[in-house]
Amino acid sequence: MGAAAAGAVLVLSAVAVLAVVYLLLGDYLYRVYTGTRHSAAERLVYRLIGVRPDAEQPWAVYARALLAFSTVSVLVVYGMQRLQDRLVLGLGRPPVPAHVAWNTAVSFVTNTNWQAYPGETVMGHLVQMAALAVQNFVSAAAGMAVAVALVRGFARRQADTIGNFWVDLVRGTFRVLLPIAFVAALVLVAGGVVQNLASPHTVTTLTGATQAIPGGPVASQEAIKELGTNGGGFYNANSAHPFENPAGWTNWLQIVLLLAIPIALPRTFGRMVGQVRQGHAILAVMAVIALVSVLLTNVFELSGGATVPRAAGAAMEGKEVRFGVPGSATFAAATTLTSTGATDAAHDSFTPLGGMMTMLNMMLGEVAPGGAGSGLYGILVLAVITVFVAGLMVGRTPEYLGKKIGAREIKLASLYFLVTPALVLAGTAAAMGNRAGLAAMLNGGPHGLSEILYAFTSAAGNNGSAFAGISAGTPWWCVALGLCMAFGRFLPIVFILALAGSLARQAPVPVSAGTLPTHRAQFVGMVAGVTVVLVALTFLPALALAPLAEGLS
Repeated sequence: MGAAAAGAVLVLSAVAVLAVVYLLLGDYLYRVYTGTRHSAAERLVYRLIGVRPDAEQPWAVYARALLAFSTVSVLVVYGMQRLQDRLVLGLGRPPVPAHVAWNTAVSFVTNTNWQAYPGETVMGHLVQMAALAVQNFVSAAAGMAVAVALVRGFARRQADTIGNFWVDLVRGTFRVLLPIAFVAALVLVAGGVVQNLASPHTVTTLTGATQAIPGGPVASQEAIKELGTNGGGFYNANSAHPFENPAGWTNWLQIVLLLAIPIALPRTFGRMVGQVRQGHAILAVMAVIALVSVLLTNVFELSGGATVPRAAGAAMEGKEVRFGVPGSATFAAATTLTSTGATDAAHDSFTPLGGMMTMLNMMLGEVAPGGAGSGLYGILVLAVITVFVAGLMVGRTPEYLGKKIGAREIKLASLYFLVTPALVLAGTAAAMGNRAGLAAMLNGGPHGLSEILYAFTSAAGNNGSAFAGISAGTPWWCVALGLCMAFGRFLPIVFILALAGSLARQAPVPVSAGTLPTHRAQFVGMVAGVTVVLVALTFLPALALAPLAEGLS
């Protein structure tokens, strides 16, 4: 079987499974977030934190609860890193440097999971388990809670509340993320993924050989600086490491898992607003963008748009021979179309245009299908902007799902959309304009600019992947990217919750002959077109100076 055929089988089989996931998991999520009964474990948590689960919150209270929870989480994760030499299971490792601890705390609380350190040699087991792994669950649950709150804004009529943040957070963690992770972990362990509390000095390979961990049990400051974001996860190579991704089928499974919840949420949206076909339309927009991205990324990587790859027959530098070009290209597209950030290849080694696609996926807002929750509320904002533009064309007040899109709603939607470009472009300019930023570049010319542009795009979009050519473990980079991650996560969330509150207070608008149908193919094409046009107008100059210039050179 040729590489192109193998890539087609990979994509089509994943699509078939995700079609089933869309129905089953989407309906399950609907029951989770609309149910009125609380489990015994959930009631215990509510009592411990002093929450009345049946008391709903206005959008401002909902937002304050989320921000307070996230602030406390940052302080806890930061404190555990700084005190890890005094904690059990610290493995005798010194405190994490202040700038790296700040960057890591913000990274995991914002669901970015950007790593400015080599996980294998810097973090003790307790910090990995009780700080970072916990945030992998609750930060994702917080994003899902925001998405559900926005959907309630569309579904409710003349209501002052949009739900209870604490209930949404606990249910998302206990009923969705933990069960899926438990089952998936068993499958992956059966496939060869290592899960243990190994000695800090040695690990046992899948073949039974014992190897020393590079750098010993303690990483030096220079190691942190040099390794920077060259990988991720415990082994600093993420899903390219055989301990985390042993075989082709586990690679396929990880692609399905990172897409599962974002793909299912449009179904939940359609059920909650009482119009399942609206969920189908949103899913169709996501699918159109995603399939085009996956196709182009594979084409650019399989064609090997450079002299050396053409001579070698494939652009295999930086890719795993276990997965080949299609497996790596599809994984790269999927992880940047979502806010996952996991990688099974070095994006920095992709062809110029293939690397551009990974950046473009994040610049689109990671809405196809996006992150756990963030993808749904991102695409719904783009749908709001689309109906507003359509309304201007025909000279009538725009409506979406029976709600008028007035001045307040479009201002909030516009502010949401403008946050990421402002952070990306301002951050890139700041890095290029000072010595501390430029010192991290290991490449010059357009590719060096691509590395910096990718870093700020990933941080602002809360993705976490990187062009690994920059050394981002320095104080300037840790602080700058930490601020970018924080503002890129929480400013859009505040705007989304304010939009949800504004929509929930409205009375329904009757459907008339002038109402734009938002469940047909015409609307699907309009939303996809608006998404691409807005991103092209915003980021094309930067892309022209970086990956496009490199690809055309």
